[in-house]
Amino acid sequence: MDETSQPIEMLLSVSRDGRGLGTQIEAQLRGAIREGRLRAGARVPSTRDLASQLGVSRRVVVGAYAQLAAEGYLTLRQGARPCVAETAQARVLSSAGASVPAAAPRFDLRPRVPDVSAFPRSQWLRCLRDALQAMTNADLGYGDPRGVEALRSALAEYLGRVRGVAAAPERTIVTNGYSQGQGIVCRALIAHGARRIGFENPSHPEQRRIAEKAGLDIVPIGMDEAGIRLDQLERAGVDALVLTPAHQHPTGAVLTGERRQGLLTWLRQRDAIVIEDDYDAEYRYDRAAVGALQGLEPDRIVYAGSASKTLAPALRLGWLVVPPRLLAAVTDEKDLADCGTAGIEQHAFASFLARGELDRHLRRMRARYRRRRDLLLDELAHALPEATVRGIAAGLHATVELPDDYDEQAILDQARRRGINLVTMHDFWIPPSSGAPTLLLGYAQVPIPAIPTAIRALADAIRSTRKR
Repeated sequence: MDETSQPIEMLLSVSRDGRGLGTQIEAQLRGAIREGRLRAGARVPSTRDLASQLGVSRRVVVGAYAQLAAEGYLTLRQGARPCVAETAQARVLSSAGASVPAAAPRFDLRPRVPDVSAFPRSQWLRCLRDALQAMTNADLGYGDPRGVEALRSALAEYLGRVRGVAAAPERTIVTNGYSQGQGIVCRALIAHGARRIGFENPSHPEQRRIAEKAGLDIVPIGMDEAGIRLDQLERAGVDALVLTPAHQHPTGAVLTGERRQGLLTWLRQRDAIVIEDDYDAEYRYDRAAVGALQGLEPDRIVYAGSASKTLAPALRLGWLVVPPRLLAAVTDEKDLADCGTAGIEQHAFASFLARGELDRHLRRMRARYRRRRDLLLDELAHALPEATVRGIAAGLHATVELPDDYDEQAILDQARRRGINLVTMHDFWIPPSSGAPTLLLGYAQVPIPAIPTAIRALADAIRSTRKR
């Protein structure tokens, strides 16, 4: 073999008192690959290099490598460094009971992420490069756990302008996405004596888990087409409430003006705290989005948002606007969690906001998502006329209710067989509550030309459950 000369160290040893030297090398490398310590594609020392490290004849290592290559554990190519074979890792994962990465679905209708293919890479790269050039040496330290001042100021201006949030830089905290933000607020609530927290029913199970992990008791509050039910809220005896008033997740309802006023009255009388999850309010297609609830009661509402639905979850950027009474506790929890969110990305995002790049991106995506939603609804009307679309014209998914005699699990099973990834309402109910069979159809990741075929394939899957 024409091997590269750069040495690579590997934790191997041989004993001259036991089995043959080549057998020992084979066993140790085979074990490292099987146990996942050496991953597919990982480079291993050349035969000459390993022989030198172990103090053995190169012929011994050549024989061991040849045997491992014959078994499919190593890939040996002339002029290239030996490495762990791809097929070996797949076989190891399968035999160990670990999950082998699933093939990409034919159609992904899960309401999970935005169209990340539209992420404004060149604009973000320019902001990142400019941020690095402008940052001082002091900016590369830990800094304020609340976040970079430039970003907190930019966020306060943006949220006040676009969402009507009563934001001030000193009360704005940058987080690693919404989930971290909710977690630190829940811990701060406990420090202030809170014990019970209400959740809309249905609601996101991950958010409920975050509150439970923090030590709060979960109390379900029912929903209808006008939003959260105030009669149930008044009886619940909760100290705090997590709410999605602009576009309820997952039903798609919007909290009406009358319910807003009733909620604010309850909030003041109870002296409770609301965590307002404003996860996708920028995407309203039939009219201007309603303003954030926080603007009406900033002393009792924590406003929470993130870049996950507007740009990409990979940014891990979120933000909180915190009432004065919780500010010290939330800041302390954030400091304990990670000493602050990544500063370089914060400086880049501050530049991204100040240049109006987010506004431009949202205008482009609103038009794109609206076309996809309109087409999806048209196709549903033809392929599934018995289905009813609930909720407002907003967000990144459609809430599609089916007649009571449909079976959600059977639909899921048949859809998967046809390469369709789906989410149903079942996973969002707080037991023992349940409701009509309902599909949550995300359209952000499905290109317009694929939507008609996807809906016809879904309709075929649903029809097959009826035949059964």
